Amino acid sequence: MSASGFYDIAVIGGGVNGAGIARDAAGRGARVLLLEAGDLAQGTSSASTKLIHGGLRYLEHYEFGLVRESLSEREALWRIAPHIIWPMRFVLPHVKGLRPRWLLRLGLFLYDHIGGRRLLPPTTSIDLTKHPAGKPLKSQYRRGFEYSDGWVDDARLVVLNARDAANRGADVVTRTPLLRAQRASTGWTLKTPRGEFTAGALVNAAGPSVLSVSALTGDAPPLGMRLVRGSHIVVPRLFDHPFAYFFQLADGRIFFAIPYERDFTLIGTTDRDHHEGLDHIRASEEEIAYLCEGANTYFTRQVSPADVVWTYSGVRPLIDDGSGKPEAATRGYRLDLSELGEGAPLLSVFGGKITTYRHLAQEAVDLLAERVSALAGPAWTAREPLPGGDFPLDGAAALAASYRTAHPFLSAADADRIVKAYGTLAREWLVAATERAALGGDFGHGLSQAEVDYLVRREWAQTAEDILWRRTKLGLRLDPAQVARLADYLSMMGPAPTAGGSYQIGEV
Repeated sequence: MSASGFYDIAVIGGGVNGAGIARDAAGRGARVLLLEAGDLAQGTSSASTKLIHGGLRYLEHYEFGLVRESLSEREALWRIAPHIIWPMRFVLPHVKGLRPRWLLRLGLFLYDHIGGRRLLPPTTSIDLTKHPAGKPLKSQYRRGFEYSDGWVDDARLVVLNARDAANRGADVVTRTPLLRAQRASTGWTLKTPRGEFTAGALVNAAGPSVLSVSALTGDAPPLGMRLVRGSHIVVPRLFDHPFAYFFQLADGRIFFAIPYERDFTLIGTTDRDHHEGLDHIRASEEEIAYLCEGANTYFTRQVSPADVVWTYSGVRPLIDDGSGKPEAATRGYRLDLSELGEGAPLLSVFGGKITTYRHLAQEAVDLLAERVSALAGPAWTAREPLPGGDFPLDGAAALAASYRTAHPFLSAADADRIVKAYGTLAREWLVAATERAALGGDFGHGLSQAEVDYLVRREWAQTAEDILWRRTKLGLRLDPAQVARLADYLSMMGPAPTAGGSYQIGEV
């Protein structure tokens, strides 16, 4: 904890916006506390469609500023995190009776040119009867477009931002809900089950819980929020090529079908107003059937709810702009900083999307710098790599090859997974192992004791769910007995050590 017991800034919310703000502020010299009620990325930030994209469909709603900002961030994020973010080519089939070809081409022309694209290839028209992406589709889809966007491991993006914040001096405290926040002229007192924390300024970045946290601070929120549930399904792989799909539906909505974890296809998302609680968010049977039916409109191989191996859902905290349909509600954001005469500063974050998190965080810290004297120096997060991302954009294959040379027991699939999760950070737990036994016991599918211990010691993981569904996606592969064995091992480890101290590999 802070040596003085006092923080310059306390950030409430360990999602992508909160972690991004903590990273930026710590890098500018502030003493930062990041406080999260559950696990990092436990909510919305691990339940996205896992895309770094401009939002092609937002052009229809005339959100040109949001699209421009998002597109400009794609390559900036790719540069700082080439292990967890990588380019992906998307195929958009033309469908007779829906959006005309000229409109799609115009939208894609804007998409190519308003965001400062430099490294990603441009849009091309394609003949689906000859293109690899046409083979899995029904025969009526003959023409289309191929364009660029990006893929992200969303939960790891959050964890790596928190890790970098901690590397720069921030304290990251998980599974610690805020119970009450008391404001004075000089700072905030935050009451939690772990005791009290004090900070000069408070950031409410609680995502879907932003209004609940506002109530704990006594602050009257300046605008309403609209909670929209997005659900996704994962099915066995529907195609063998590396392209993703952007599909249109007759009801005007769109959805994606994306290569996922080598052996699967990710399909989503829905947009449904969410009026239930935030503790157990689930895809409804209707949503699962809707996504299956959408996929069946396009693919020759048909899927049903029985084929679904995993579903996940998240609630997006959108600014209530009065839109009729959930999908039309803005994905933009608003930062609200309290007035000077209201006591210690309170910055509330409303809305946002994962692609714009870094820019949002930079704007937030710029605002706070007007009131927090500890914040010094210019914006920096667009040029400094996230932990593990200190290698060239085209260097993932070489890094994987170097791991296989140094650790010959790794398969090609093992090395690919490790690079896409950890980048160069894997050296911290692979160390000098030349045989698998040196990494301790194996929980299945390459998940070793050494990796588990690293995730507990350095990435705040405490449960099997943390490890299997947020730090990795090995939950898709481990069987119930393997999951139980991992859970037993974690329970024997006792209280989680701080994410930064030493830890010994134990016995399975």
